[in-house]
Amino acid sequence: MKTIAEINHKINQQQAIVCTIEELKARVKETSISQVAQEVDVITTGTFEPMESSGAIINLGHTDPPINIRTCWLNGVPAYSGFGAVDIYIGATQMVKEGDEPSDRGGGHVIEDLIAGKTVHLQAVGTPSDCYPRSSLETSISKETINQFYLFNPRNLYQNFIIGVNGGDRPLFTYLGPLQPFLGNAVYSNSGAISPLFNDPDLQLIGIGTRIFLGGGIGYITWEGTQHFPIQKRLPNRTPVGPAATLAVIGDAKQMNPYWVRGCYFKQHGPSLMLGIGIPLPVLNEEVVSRATIADEDIVAPVVDFAIPRRVRPTFGLVTYAQLKSGRIQIEGKTVRTAPLASISRSRQVAEELKEWIESGNFTLTEPVAPIPMDRSFIPQDIWGSQIRLD
Repeated sequence: MKTIAEINHKINQQQAIVCTIEELKARVKETSISQVAQEVDVITTGTFEPMESSGAIINLGHTDPPINIRTCWLNGVPAYSGFGAVDIYIGATQMVKEGDEPSDRGGGHVIEDLIAGKTVHLQAVGTPSDCYPRSSLETSISKETINQFYLFNPRNLYQNFIIGVNGGDRPLFTYLGPLQPFLGNAVYSNSGAISPLFNDPDLQLIGIGTRIFLGGGIGYITWEGTQHFPIQKRLPNRTPVGPAATLAVIGDAKQMNPYWVRGCYFKQHGPSLMLGIGIPLPVLNEEVVSRATIADEDIVAPVVDFAIPRRVRPTFGLVTYAQLKSGRIQIEGKTVRTAPLASISRSRQVAEELKEWIESGNFTLTEPVAPIPMDRSFIPQDIWGSQIRLD
């Protein structure tokens, strides 16, 4: 048994033994769970994938004379201003509307530009009053000229998700990207066995207050994410068979790196945000290591037909992440090519960079101040799992 305090002492002395999740899995195969649990102090996990339920809080600072912003645009992208006078929130999927077609630029691109140090055009309309007499504002801002600039993301880090296919007769443009007709392709979004939440399936190590790698800076888990569905059906190894736990996170965007925060666009669907997130798992006991030995062959996701225009769509059953990563799966006797939305390469890089931070003593672990609920008794109304079978 180890404690986080003991592990942090070793980190501060630059004596902690840290493994990325892939190194940990390989090390167990060469030795044993028991030996690895004694030798290793921290496991680093990471992912780099689209996380649409993301956005940034920005405090612009007061003008002279002051303005009480009621409508606002950043590089033409609407930002929400229903807070204090100069507090705004820009969502990653908010877009510039150009006619009837979705724009290929949106909130995610504005966030990336600000993190990169670029200037962004601000246009605002205010409601004049005795306290805030100014009625309009047009200027340029950057991360150096604004007060606060931090990501606050209501839903990141899906524990699992679906695989999108198209059994119809025309192309579909979805949040998973283009899906070709007649089962022409299959797209999945999770990085599988290296993904953070698969390696702590019951969130026993992760909780509110857990310090994480977020966008190349330091962030924290703040709450359960929206659409958090921990009571999803699970395999005997405790991994869910479809969308399950999610997390809300926060972090100072001024300290982030645009390499890890990238605006993106899904054709004929809209903009989003690619985001790198890494979670350290403290090796407190052998059970931690045992859970982290999960392999792509041991976890599954449902194949969902997007050609059915309903909230709950039928599935073609479950496939393993090993099958998905092979590049081909079988659907009703047909071979279908697969592709990930998550960048496996950058997911590995997140885990590697977080490992370097910890080994150098620049990143210590935190004790959660409260657990993430894992026993929700209600059934949300928008859950794919109602159609997922284990047979």
